[in-house]
Amino acid sequence: MKYAVPLPPSYTLLIAGSDEVFPVNRVFCVGRNYAAHAREMGKDPDREPPFFFMKPACAVIQAGEKEITIPYPPMTSNFHHEIELVVTLGKGGKDISIEQALEHVYGYAVGLDMTRRDLQLDARDKGRPWEFGKSFAQSAPIGPVHTASKIGHLATGTISLTVNEQHRQSSDIAKLIWSVAESISYLSRYETLEPGDVIMTGTPEGVGAVVAGDVMRGHIAGLSDILVRVGQ
Repeated sequence: MKYAVPLPPSYTLLIAGSDEVFPVNRVFCVGRNYAAHAREMGKDPDREPPFFFMKPACAVIQAGEKEITIPYPPMTSNFHHEIELVVTLGKGGKDISIEQALEHVYGYAVGLDMTRRDLQLDARDKGRPWEFGKSFAQSAPIGPVHTASKIGHLATGTISLTVNEQHRQSSDIAKLIWSVAESISYLSRYETLEPGDVIMTGTPEGVGAVVAGDVMRGHIAGLSDILVRVGQ
């Protein structure tokens, strides 16, 4: 087969403690999945079923305890951090029950959903899609994937983020409005899930802006931290 243009690159994540990599297929993101964050965004978390948006595979960039740099993106003056528990799927399926959902999980990682907040809110207020605010290259730094077979399934644990060693976000993944299993089950009713799919499960309160030179450290208990600097 002869391709008309060069094949696009593939995107992968390191598997913690292994020489294998996890191939990234699609990135689904759960919106407003911590009550306090929903309230700080001006919404009522008690009235909404889960909703999802997507990032392209090229949003994913490998992060870890060794500092990496992501660019400050164009066309924004309000670039926000959102620390999240990331779930990777090793098995696909549709209409997955909540009881069986965790059987589809390959592993977990720490991630950042970096957001052009001004573009997102402008789109939201006009009833337009969020893509310009959320779906751009290198907007999802993600740490090594820790396999569920080794660490089990995460239901509680500290989730936090510092900027220049100053605390910004701090909560517990037990406060997810929709659990990992519920999110997988709900999403699989609308879209047949596939191995390699990634789910970013939402961020707690305390989101805020970063500028060039800022260094973010993302932490979730039991997983590898990530250290990300904002470039020019």
